[in-house]
Amino acid sequence: MSEVPIFAVKTTARQEQTVADMIATREEAEIHAVLAPDSLTSYVMVEADNNAVINRVLEEIPHARGLVGDGQATSSMAEVEHFLSPTPDVEGIAEGDIVELVAGPFKGEKARVQRIDETKDQVTVELYEATVPIPVTVRGDQIRVLDSDER
Repeated sequence: MSEVPIFAVKTTARQEQTVADMIATREEAEIHAVLAPDSLTSYVMVEADNNAVINRVLEEIPHARGLVGDGQATSSMAEVEHFLSPTPDVEGIAEGDIVELVAGPFKGEKARVQRIDETKDQVTVELYEATVPIPVTVRGDQIRVLDSDER
């Protein structure tokens, strides 16, 4: 069985999820999957049998600008596979980094990263303003890096 081609659809900026949802809710047997990764701005990936069915669907969808390369340019699964696996929230954070807590009871506090647990996606930090330095463990998505020692 041959691989089904993946087409890139150009969209209005910040409307990727809307376009993807509208394509996905259409009941077209020739469209197999729709992907709107956060890291890909202004594009939606559509797995379909051919470009004609996508062009027909896009005529009725606002914010869809058309197929890249007039539908002649396709991607393989190997080229879009990296969009399918989530990246850990602690990626890009190193021990010693200065971070700001953006959620939880210590929201707005600044801290220094003491330890990173990539398996649990958690970071142990030490608050700056605390009288007694107490290590606090938070999820990786609850912090924002302000200053890094490696930069």
